[in-house]
Amino acid sequence: MPIVAQSTETIDWVSRFADEVIEESERRAPGKPVVVASGLSPSGPIHLGNLREVMTPHLVADEIRRRGRQVRHLISWDDYDRYRKVPAGIAGVDESWAEHIGKPLTSVPAPEGSPHPNWSEHFKAAMVASLAEMGVEFDGISQTEQYTSGVYREQILHAMRHRADIDAVLAQYRTKPKAAKKQQKPLDEAELEAAEGSGAASEDDGSSGSAGYFPYKPYCGSCEKDLTTVTAYDDDTTELSYVCTACGFSETVRLSEFNRGKLVWKVDWPMRWAYEGVIFEPSGVDHSSPGSSFQVGGQIVGIFGGEQPIGPMYAFVGISGMAKMSSSKGGVPTPADALKIMEPQLLRWLYARRRPNQSFKIAFDQEIQRLYDEWDKLGAKVADDSALPGDVAAYTRATGTAAGPLPATARPLPYRTLASVADITAGHQDQALRILSDLDPAHPLASLEEARPRYDRAEAWINTYVPADQRTIVREEPDVDLLKSLDEKAQHSLRLLLDGLDEHWSLDGLTHHVYGVPKVQAGFSADATPKELPPEIKTAQRSFFALLYHLLVGRDTGPRLPTLLLAVGQDRVRRLLGE
Repeated sequence: MPIVAQSTETIDWVSRFADEVIEESERRAPGKPVVVASGLSPSGPIHLGNLREVMTPHLVADEIRRRGRQVRHLISWDDYDRYRKVPAGIAGVDESWAEHIGKPLTSVPAPEGSPHPNWSEHFKAAMVASLAEMGVEFDGISQTEQYTSGVYREQILHAMRHRADIDAVLAQYRTKPKAAKKQQKPLDEAELEAAEGSGAASEDDGSSGSAGYFPYKPYCGSCEKDLTTVTAYDDDTTELSYVCTACGFSETVRLSEFNRGKLVWKVDWPMRWAYEGVIFEPSGVDHSSPGSSFQVGGQIVGIFGGEQPIGPMYAFVGISGMAKMSSSKGGVPTPADALKIMEPQLLRWLYARRRPNQSFKIAFDQEIQRLYDEWDKLGAKVADDSALPGDVAAYTRATGTAAGPLPATARPLPYRTLASVADITAGHQDQALRILSDLDPAHPLASLEEARPRYDRAEAWINTYVPADQRTIVREEPDVDLLKSLDEKAQHSLRLLLDGLDEHWSLDGLTHHVYGVPKVQAGFSADATPKELPPEIKTAQRSFFALLYHLLVGRDTGPRLPTLLLAVGQDRVRRLLGE
């Protein structure tokens, strides 16, 4: 069932693209499945910037499926690309991997200790697992398999026959001086990594030498590297001669039978558009500037008898909390990193709610708690039919696909509450269950399983991304000196709190009670609203909260006090507050 009925007006970017893609598919290939595509180079960890390359066509393809139409989402694994450099911060990898630079990614050994047969499969496996968790359905295509099995042989021979035409297109841009790019701000580390890793690994357009221009590059038959130069080619016999500048090896092969090489990127990409009949494929900003692969490909694709896909440019995905992570990981985070601290629904929502050309950030710091609050509020609005249509569409796309809803947490308690509980209990599950059951005594949790997987995500965030000096450690013994120094007003505030603990021992009850103590102490009702209170009450509340934090955890701040009180337990609260 479609999220939005097809009409002249659609309410979100996904529906608008789906309308356009269906119309274009009917024009180009009536009656055939719609083809959308993504390209990923497993040259290292496939990060959250690369995920936009997948999520943009996935969401459009899923909307087309919801409308009852057949669609294929192709993911081309660019695993026949050259290995360009040794990434920093990869476990089991040292500088000795530099000897493999220039080889196909599938010919490079996997990091030490990996169960996978080569470098490409190692990094591909992590992405495949993450996409499965996110409900992304796709058809994977290994470019190593395509090239080495001869699938593209006719396309390669065609490109070689038309190399002068291809060279003429490319020459238009080689001779143009590059205009200075206007950029509002320098790229941060995450954006630099994204620019480097989105789509293909290179903007290579081939080379011209004394023998002319050739859009095909062999991998060396001796050292396996692509540091080769074509020295001769005969169109009639398809005999191709090359020499390797790395090891000096040379040979002459018959290209009609030879499968150890590939078209250069700016020719390879449009060739695949034509071969697969791609209707929709986005590209990162690095592939969309004048003279870059997407623009040039739009002209070269015609040489292969195809048309350029509808191709929105997508903006960078930033990271908040990046500094802590990059110091330990040596790079930007992957979907697997994000899925350790957030549910798939939230991660899908971050990509679904923003148009492709809008940048956004994924939070690994305290901001994740606010994002979850926003997500839960949206869920409540969707449930009571008060959400805007566009927000409903984004929420629906996040929580499920055309195949059905994604597995969800049975009792989705507030993320910040779960994080506080995980922080305070430090892995003690029985204690965590006790606290979470006290949140709503009328409907206690039967087991932690009801709060999973959200609880596990919050616990992973606390353990991984919250610095040790910000963790909550409850006092073992009362702060006797502080208790003795309290004036009569402070002692009275503690007495009011302790007297009402039994009656208010739930999350909502304690929230009302803790905020109410300064009101009652000032002569107002605990139910008085902010409009009914003088400004001094807020100051009194802050002072009261700071006192409680000092007496319970020895700091000015900490987890939300109602959650903290439940976590500490009533008996221990009474003892630490001097009863």
